[in-house]
Amino acid sequence: MNQDLLWLEQLKFNDMGLIPAIAQDYQDNTVLMVAWMNHESIRQTLETGEAHYWSRSRTELWHKGATSGHIQKVKALYYDCDADTLLLKIEQVGDVACHTGARSCFFNRVALKP
Repeated sequence: MNQDLLWLEQLKFNDMGLIPAIAQDYQDNTVLMVAWMNHESIRQTLETGEAHYWSRSRTELWHKGATSGHIQKVKALYYDCDADTLLLKIEQVGDVACHTGARSCFFNRVALKP
């Protein structure tokens, strides 16, 4: 394996070969979405510089924004201390990450008691 890719061996994928990936705006740190990645989607992301994920519902590789034009240009890629979650710092083209048309998938706020 390429020396630059040895970090991939440290990642802990689940039983389905997937790892959660958080997409975060690289400028203002807004969490835009959470998706899943496998080895192939990580490879495609590294090769193209654009986010690729694994669609659990469609069971296929998914190039984010391929049909909508709202691609995610990857500016940085991190993995957490347990090596079981990825963080993609991205530039969200078109400022829309959610399939609903919202900027972020996290718009359902829960009311908490004071």
